[in-house]
This record gives sequence, structure tokens and C-alpha cells, in this order.
Amino acid sequence: MAVQRHLRQYRTGRGHAPDPGPKPPSVREVTSWIMTHPEHLRDEVAGKLHRLRERDPELDRLTLHVRKFAVMMTARHGDRLEDWITEVERDSLAPLAGFARNLRRDFDAVRNGLSLPHSSGAVEGNINRLKMLKRQMFGRASLDLLRKRVLLTR
Repeated sequence: MAVQRHLRQYRTGRGHAPDPGPKPPSVREVTSWIMTHPEHLRDEVAGKLHRLRERDPELDRLTLHVRKFAVMMTARHGDRLEDWITEVERDSLAPLAGFARNLRRDFDAVRNGLSLPHSSGAVEGNINRLKMLKRQMFGRASLDLLRKRVLLTR
């Protein structure tokens, strides 16, 4: 008799787990929201991030630190780097403090990279292109063919 009652409940929908509700955002989504300039976030996404930041003070502090660093990068404010590193090292966010300590190791280069208009982006792009061609050609042909391919892809 009890088995029949359980089967009836199962068929009628009673006895099932409650609806779990909306799926929480993934770590990748939240990271993307934090890394996106606030003006470029859709209203819906900005609202979700705001609610997450209200519930988690560490996430809120992390977002503030990341956005301050982004302003330094985009507006070339390398003069603010020392203050940013000091502020992050005082905070309890260990991974971010580790990042800041590593920046301090090569402080002059990082400050100059955040301040000066010079960029090694074109050089890095060519190096990445050459590495990709080398990987594609690996084990297939000689150095002469690789050289010709590099010269022809310009």
C-alpha cells in the first residue's frame, strides 16, 4: 500500500525536489563582468554584479581594486602604481596581494609600462604569429620551407 502511495505522489508531481530557481552565474561570467568597463555592461548584467558585490564584501573590494588598476592602464597613470600596490597589500585578498608583490619586484618597468606611450605590442604580435607558423609546420618540412612560409605570410 505504501509503495502505491509513493508511486501516485511521484506521478502527480508531489514529492519532487523544489524548483532550484535561477542558475547562479559562473566564475567566468563574474570575472568577465568585473573586467568589463562599467559603462559597457548591459543594465541587467550590471544589476547582477551589483547584487553580488552587495552580498560579498571581498568581491566588492576586488572589483574596486581591479577597476582602479584598469584606469591606471588605460589612462596611463603609472604614477598611481605605488599607492595601488600599497593599498592592495594592506587588503586581505591574498591572490591580489601576491600579484601586487610581483609588480613591486620589477616596479620601474611596470610603472613605465603604465605611463609611457611606447608599446611592444607589434613585436609581440609578430612573435606570436611566428610561433603559430612554427607549430603548424612542426614535423612536416625543413627550415627552408618554414622560412619561405614566414616570408610569404607578410
